[in-house]
Amino acid sequence: MLALAALAASAPPAVLGQSPEDAGLYYAVRSDATIYARSDTTKPYVSLSLREPVFRIGGDSSWVEVKTADGARGLVRSADISNVWIRISKKTQTLFVYRGDVLIRRLPADLGYNFFSDKVKRGSSDDPDHWRTPDGIFHVVRKNPASAFHRAFVLNYPNREDAVRGLRDQLISNSEYRAIVRADSLFSMPPMNTSLGGFIEIHGDGTGRRANWTQGCIAIENDSIDSLWDFIHVGTPVLIEP
Repeated sequence: MLALAALAASAPPAVLGQSPEDAGLYYAVRSDATIYARSDTTKPYVSLSLREPVFRIGGDSSWVEVKTADGARGLVRSADISNVWIRISKKTQTLFVYRGDVLIRRLPADLGYNFFSDKVKRGSSDDPDHWRTPDGIFHVVRKNPASAFHRAFVLNYPNREDAVRGLRDQLISNSEYRAIVRADSLFSMPPMNTSLGGFIEIHGDGTGRRANWTQGCIAIENDSIDSLWDFIHVGTPVLIEP
């Protein structure tokens, strides 16, 4: 559960007295998600930020009881939180979808032309070696229902770690570095036009045969991305493994 557990960095189990598996680690999928008083769901208690981790304690299908890292406890609408996350294995060219630690989908994935290597900079037809699928922990930063490849979940590549590396290797400027870091902190679209490349997506038009033809994206079949569309949110964690 690396991708989902990464959200809990500010909410260690020792603080809450429960492990993520026992308590049910979730994250907010709306920037205006609100925890209400347990005794009255008309009384706002605590506001949650997008992707803020919470631990689900109980509740029914409409409202669930949660606890935050600092101990705030109350009710939140079930539609405002999620425990869905995605893992992509480049080695097996497979996309896995989980609810918590339960595997709910296993899908063949097409990857980048040179998917074995980690992405470090923008590729091109003159330099297809850098059409690579990146390694790391990302999240969905935008849903594009009108993609040139059917539908797409845009990932936050380049992220903060990529910016640190890019600045160190003199691939980006200080201003580009600051723009990427700022976008990362706000969970907004990072600059996609730097030398690091961008617009890495999970999109449709996949062959279902684990082919290697994309410019770094992850392509799955159209009916597969359609089946994921309603429960993959902006903020959904995506772990891409070598």
